[in-house]
Amino acid sequence: MSNPDELLVGISALVESGQSNRMSLTVVVGGAVITGRLAPEAVWRERVSEVLKDSDHLGPFSGVFLADRPQDRADHTDRADHTDHGDRAEAPTHLHFHLARILQGNVGIPETGGMYRVAITDVSAWTVGDFSYSDH
Repeated sequence: MSNPDELLVGISALVESGQSNRMSLTVVVGGAVITGRLAPEAVWRERVSEVLKDSDHLGPFSGVFLADRPQDRADHTDRADHTDHGDRAEAPTHLHFHLARILQGNVGIPETGGMYRVAITDVSAWTVGDFSYSDH
């Protein structure tokens, strides 16, 4: 397993802290180019759960995305104890994209944008901002 990119971890931590929900990012993962906007994990999980809940066939899976959410884990952690010992909060391990597309040639898939979860350690290249594409 490779070491996570400290800059990506920092960007993800800032998004997770709720200080920004406008960060656009483009990453290369396993040869695929994914471009879109980052969301905090809890928001991402809630949105995926909502989409699944509305599906006749996938509705039973919606609860999986609400179980063991980051804010639930944080509720069971004594933050004062971590502060006193100088420990940091657990660093993010994944990027959570919404309104994202996989770029294939000059087309973005899906057309309306999707919800992607990407392990930071799997990112081989990245840039700030999202790429536009043309359907022409």
